[in-house]
Amino acid sequence: MTVLGMVVAVPYGHAEVPVPDARGEQAVDATITVEGTMDGGLTRYYGEGELGGGGQDEGQPPIFELADGATLQNVIIGAPAADGIHCEGSCALRNVWWEDVGEDAATFDADDASATMTVQGGGAQYAEDKVFQANGAGTMTISDFQVEDFGKLYRSCGNCSDQFDRHVVIDNVTATAPGDTLAGVNINYGDTAEFSDITIVGDSEMGICSWYEGTEDSGEPEEVGGGPGANCLYDQSDITFE
Repeated sequence: MTVLGMVVAVPYGHAEVPVPDARGEQAVDATITVEGTMDGGLTRYYGEGELGGGGQDEGQPPIFELADGATLQNVIIGAPAADGIHCEGSCALRNVWWEDVGEDAATFDADDASATMTVQGGGAQYAEDKVFQANGAGTMTISDFQVEDFGKLYRSCGNCSDQFDRHVVIDNVTATAPGDTLAGVNINYGDTAEFSDITIVGDSEMGICSWYEGTEDSGEPEEVGGGPGANCLYDQSDITFE
């Protein structure tokens, strides 16, 4: 695969996500706030100090925090990755790569139903739980993306204190096993997940869309089913298994 005119390399042994070779490195000990557009030039950013965690502890700070309307592009997030990226409103992530996902790769936390988070290009690997987390309102679009060794590619928050109907569009995504499921949505809040041009590699049983009963307390949401339906919009022609 070629990215920005380069042949990309595959790090970390078995992984197939073609993370580009970094053109530089920068340790980050305090969250970087992005307003407008930031082009990282394929620099690898990784956490240290307060941002030196890469586990699943809740409440970790992010490496990047994007203001409403911001774009982050051509960035590699290395390890430790803390809580990746937070989007505080509408935002765009273009050609962003996660070498080893921390708590989450990116979290969408807008409070406006018209907000959008666009993830275009890039890829992620080694996500023990979620890759993309939607906590606020709005619609996330994930396209031209690759993911391997993950729990869920997308999850609408199942137990946030403020719940919304949330929406995701997943298009032209390749998911390589091991992986649990591509999306988890709360059917009682009217969430939707729409899928097209999905390729699953190495696991004919990988889940596409799981249904949950979300809650506004701290309890764990109950998984109540899965598959195509009113909240999970796809048919078998949208999914290819290899």
